[in-house]
Amino acid sequence: MTKPVLAASFAIALSMAGPALAQTNLTVANWLPPSHPLVSQLIVPMTEAISDATQGEVTATLLPAPLGPPQAHFDFAVNGVADITFGVQGYNPGRFKTTNVVELPFLGDSAEDISVAYWRVWEKMLKPAGEYDQVKVLAVFGHGPGQVFLKGGDVSGADALKGRKIRVGGGIVHEVVSALGAVPVEGPSSKSYELLSQGVADGITFPYESVAFFKLIDQLTDAINVPGGLFNTSFYIVMNKAKWDSLSPEVQAQIDSVTGEALARQAGQMWDMADRDGRAAMEGQIAIADASDAQIAAWTEALQPLVDAKLAEASEAGIDGQAAYNMLKSEISAEASK
Repeated sequence: MTKPVLAASFAIALSMAGPALAQTNLTVANWLPPSHPLVSQLIVPMTEAISDATQGEVTATLLPAPLGPPQAHFDFAVNGVADITFGVQGYNPGRFKTTNVVELPFLGDSAEDISVAYWRVWEKMLKPAGEYDQVKVLAVFGHGPGQVFLKGGDVSGADALKGRKIRVGGGIVHEVVSALGAVPVEGPSSKSYELLSQGVADGITFPYESVAFFKLIDQLTDAINVPGGLFNTSFYIVMNKAKWDSLSPEVQAQIDSVTGEALARQAGQMWDMADRDGRAAMEGQIAIADASDAQIAAWTEALQPLVDAKLAEASEAGIDGQAAYNMLKSEISAEASK
């Protein structure tokens, strides 16, 4: 082969290699089973949407094994251990005070409505608190309304939870069940069956989806369906800031187009569908009763001091907690009316 031909071949090879060299692959950390709807129906589709939006210039790959416990995942994104992580703010007590606004009782019956409203409030009123300044926030959202499920006993009165041992997770729910007279039992979701089957707990707080997913139906007899939910749980999806800053403004705009409010809405839709499926799985096995007017009145009164305290705590982060709460309720109502 002559030198001109070699030079031409080399130039062609370089031109063909350019796009491949420019491609960015983002690692996505995961601490849940791959079959969990949060992974299979939200995180995996998100990675596909990022690739599609950037025409393959940016891809995202779910890591095959957990890098560490759930509570470590926000810092994994901060420190670049993984490029994208997701998790529950409540797993890091005291770190995210602004999430108080969206975890309060009686917010709404649709995770989609709550999640879209939450994103809008976060962008306008919660972001200035600076709790997420170390990362790029791709979405914040909530799961479906949290309910209480019990194993035996009378569930009809205003004191139905008094003295009951209720398994709780992170966030506000510990204080909610305490205010209603129950004894909170701390434990991760993965230990729920063990806690119930061994009698350590005789009830649990979860959205409908989780009761079915963690195979708890045979350990429970009753559910009290509270309009708007007794609590909610806030989630985040975040990206390492240095990795985000390394992307071109054009690529950043492309990723923004499939995250933010759009991703929060998809998260809410995912939770709503999972809750419908979870509730359907309980039919004939768990008796589901709507909370009575007396229960709602008593529990609303009992929980109001907690609501006030949590909004005051959120304000300590440098925001107007009450104004953010009012905006959240207004946005939820607007979404629900569509």
